[in-house]
Amino acid sequence: MKKLMCSRIAVAMASTLLLSVSDAAPKKYTIALIPGLTTDAFYITMHKGAQAAADALGVDLLFQGPPEFNVVQQVPVLNAIIGRKPDVILVVATDKTQLIIPLKKAVDAGIPVITLDCAIGDGHYQTGSGEADFPLSYIASDNVAGGEIAARALAKAIGDKGKVYVSNVKPGISTTDQREQGFRKEMEKHPNITVLTTQFNDDDANKAASQLQAILARNPDLAGVFGTNIYSAIGAGNGVKQANQTGKIKVVAFDATSVIISQMKAGTIDIAIAQHPAEMGYYGVVTAYAHLTGQSVPPLIPTGYTVIDQTNVNDPNISRYIYSD
Repeated sequence: MKKLMCSRIAVAMASTLLLSVSDAAPKKYTIALIPGLTTDAFYITMHKGAQAAADALGVDLLFQGPPEFNVVQQVPVLNAIIGRKPDVILVVATDKTQLIIPLKKAVDAGIPVITLDCAIGDGHYQTGSGEADFPLSYIASDNVAGGEIAARALAKAIGDKGKVYVSNVKPGISTTDQREQGFRKEMEKHPNITVLTTQFNDDDANKAASQLQAILARNPDLAGVFGTNIYSAIGAGNGVKQANQTGKIKVVAFDATSVIISQMKAGTIDIAIAQHPAEMGYYGVVTAYAHLTGQSVPPLIPTGYTVIDQTNVNDPNISRYIYSD
């Protein structure tokens, strides 16, 4: 079992926020949460964490998002939320560049913005420089570190040698870009592992499965895959099964849905790196409320990881980090 918790600094900051809001004068606020998409287990879990904080603090929570992880579909949802004039907007930015101007409109309308999971710009806010530093805070996993963890896990699983590739969504998403960055950075320390060209699947598990089979046809000695998000990993696992390579090609999944865990138990996915989306949602609402009640908030709040594999998947202390359906 290897469990990666948020830093002591993050815990201290979150504890301070909780203490601060508990002493604040009661007032009814409305906080909006716009996820990357509404039907994804990661964002369902995030919503539950946010709702728990909203219930504890006595605020109204609006939850509305696009049906797909797509900036074109998310912007109309954002505009509609701005029109409802919530006190704060929590948002998962589906594009780190294209969401800057739409989110600036919210701030110009007097609505503070906090990003969860995916950032705009480089995720460094309140610096006084750059066009994307205006959100109050960024609450998320350290995705570069997560990619490094994935690389170390995959290297160990394949005996520190062989060919691997990254199954990614598309360029321009802050989180998955950073996971690949961390993965490639760590793999530079493993000279006997060759990292092949990244395959972008547009968040389509079927496309990811087809890509694995195409890569395997060109590289019959393929040893492993890193799936940078839910559908990349699910697709890679399905591709392994369809190619009759279960147990031969190792798959590391970023995220831990029930489907990914089922694939792990079936042997088509070997390791899942679980983020803590409930913490992101919970701390998002707490941070918003702290700001609304006059408290200072940190510009960055990191959340943790839990690494799940066959040895610990049935441990209740670990399985509680599997995402809700």
